[in-house]
Amino acid sequence: MKKFFKVVPKYACIPLLLAIVVNSLVYNGSKVITNHLEHYDFSIFLDDWLPFLNVFIVIYILAYLHWGIGYIVISRESKEKCHFIVAADVLAKIICLFFFLVVPTYIVRPTITSNDFFSFLTQFIYKMDDPVNLFPSIHCLESYMVFRGCLNLNVSKSYKIGMGLFMILVCLSTVFVKQHVVVDIVGGICIAEISYQIVKRFKWFKK
Repeated sequence: MKKFFKVVPKYACIPLLLAIVVNSLVYNGSKVITNHLEHYDFSIFLDDWLPFLNVFIVIYILAYLHWGIGYIVISRESKEKCHFIVAADVLAKIICLFFFLVVPTYIVRPTITSNDFFSFLTQFIYKMDDPVNLFPSIHCLESYMVFRGCLNLNVSKSYKIGMGLFMILVCLSTVFVKQHVVVDIVGGICIAEISYQIVKRFKWFKK
């Protein structure tokens, strides 16, 4: 336990747990509510042009590690920055909930016929995650949030660049493995930035 608190400060445990719980409730809870409602396809011509590249499923899965590292690094900087990023994240998820309920979305995913390793991983993700609740993309939202949050940290320039580059890869992975469409990426990033600025403006993290 002492080793755990050396990685994750005690003051960050409850806020980070809160962020995880809110994310789960918003994403999974909204599915139950909108299960029988009409869903909309937000795909545009770019989505038809973009190829299906199952190798990007590795990036899609590694995104979870990207978020974990990002939030822990931000939280370790200070209690205030921990509360700030969690407040921004929770606000972003509340906005996501609004869209999930008002304009439920879906995507038509390709049929996987190959038996290679990347196809196996893609099939696994397809089975674990229903093709709904696409706009905005939480994958892109989270990756942008941890990148945005690291820009004001006392960390190396290479770390910031690395977080930014991986954020771009995560966004690309969502459309290359056909889990999202282009509009979802834009929505995720915009909502993350809007939430970040609102929390910064009204200093909700201090409450």
